[in-house]
Amino acid sequence: MQMRARLEALIDEMLDGQIMLDEALAEFEKLYIQKALTRQKEHLSRTASVLGIHRNTLSKRVATYRTQERAALRTAKRKTAR
Repeated sequence: MQMRARLEALIDEMLDGQIMLDEALAEFEKLYIQKALTRQKEHLSRTASVLGIHRNTLSKRVATYRTQERAALRTAKRKTAR
């Protein structure tokens, strides 16, 4: 299946699920960066080069994702503790 057709199918699925554009873009970027980091064995400079962004930009985004994940874990723990 061609990339465009796969993307269109995914977009249809997301629209049916009422996923907002900003949420879709943010999740795509996060997963794209995570996959690139994995391929580059977590090496920030190589990953930034592959993605075509500055290493500092990548570092800031990764830090933001980790902060968000920690906050989500804390929230989940509070909900289960009740």
